Amino acid sequence: MHGENVRPNTPTPSSTPAPALGTLLVDTSRADRVGEFRGVAGPYWSLRPVWGGAEWEVEPRHVRPAVLIEQLRARTARLNARSRGEVL
Repeated sequence: MHGENVRPNTPTPSSTPAPALGTLLVDTSRADRVGEFRGVAGPYWSLRPVWGGAEWEVEPRHVRPAVLIEQLRARTARLNARSRGEVL
C-alpha cells in the first residue's frame, strides 16, 4: 500500500491511450477537478463530474489518474448529492 496516495510527478503524455470509461481522473488545468472519463472528442478527453452535470473537455496532458483519497472524496460527494436529491 506504500505510495498509493502519492501523486505522480509527471503528467499523462498525450500519446497515452484513453482510459476505460468511468475511470476517475484529475484535471490539473482546473484546480485538480476530479471527473469521470466519458470518451474522446478529437484531441480532447471528455470528463464529467462524478455527481453529474455538464461534461468538459481537457487535453490529455493535463490529466492524471485520481489517487485513492481523491476517488473517495469524489464518490462521497456523489453520495451526498444523491441523498439531497440532486442526482439519481
